[in-house]
Amino acid sequence: MNEENNIEINKEESLLGRYSDTVVPERDIAAIVVTYNRRDKLINCIKSLIAQKGGRPDIIIIDNASTDGTRDALESYISEGSIIYKNTERNIGGAGGFEIGCREAVGLGYKYLWLMDDDCVPDETALLELKKAHNKLSGRYGFLSSKVLWKDGSLCKMNIQKKDVISKLKHFDRQIEPIQFASFVSCFIKASVVKEMALPIGEFFIWGDDLEYTRRISLEYPCYYVGKSVVVHDCETNAGSNIALDALDRLKNYFYAYRNEVYIFKREGLKGIGYWGVRLIYHLIRIALSGEKYKSVRFSTLLKGTLIGLLYNPTIDMA
Repeated sequence: MNEENNIEINKEESLLGRYSDTVVPERDIAAIVVTYNRRDKLINCIKSLIAQKGGRPDIIIIDNASTDGTRDALESYISEGSIIYKNTERNIGGAGGFEIGCREAVGLGYKYLWLMDDDCVPDETALLELKKAHNKLSGRYGFLSSKVLWKDGSLCKMNIQKKDVISKLKHFDRQIEPIQFASFVSCFIKASVVKEMALPIGEFFIWGDDLEYTRRISLEYPCYYVGKSVVVHDCETNAGSNIALDALDRLKNYFYAYRNEVYIFKREGLKGIGYWGVRLIYHLIRIALSGEKYKSVRFSTLLKGTLIGLLYNPTIDMA
């Protein structure tokens, strides 16, 4: 093989993102995990982070005042310095946890933030593949999002990324694919972007904070799905949320979901408002046709969240 061909192969390998820890040193990365009363799932998440190939990240645990013995279960990790632990002293929701986690990581000087829920279990090469994507893109991105599987190996329906306000991602085997919306189940963000774009909206409390934040970033930066970075979302079902069928004690969370989503989609202009209108009608019909009880509570929760969302203007804090 001649010298010219050797040069071309080396260029190709470089473009494909051959891993180099001089590009993204693991000690520059903080994995931010928000938890609330899911001690055993959290331990599985921590173990998978410690087992990452190509260098493990530092781990910041944001505990929303768990009452299930989470703090005691983490004692050995805390004492040996394997994790940084912060208790919020009250339940501020996943959104509040990620706001605090991002502020903490940026304040400690980390250059890259890897966000995830406590029931996220990354494959041992999940972070390595995100680093490779970083190299291939020469750092020119706002966020990177992993492929999210459910426990049986199928795609996790609640974490499918979106190409735009209407269209979901369809090609999951591609190494890198442009997207606009993603979840916080394995979302890799540069600290410089967080400093520029401000923090996730903690006031959201639960649901929608990841969609709002990733869209806020993708309005300013190209953002990508990374098909070779794989995590498992250890959630109970693979059906997504559904106000028409969910249990009574969970219905209060849907107020935040509808309020927050109205705020997100009205920002998209006519296309977003039209999409939300169709979605609203569909959800109302779904409640009406369901055989579940407490339909009046379901209807009132949906309508209250929607109406308040129309005028909702939450505070966005800087890092």
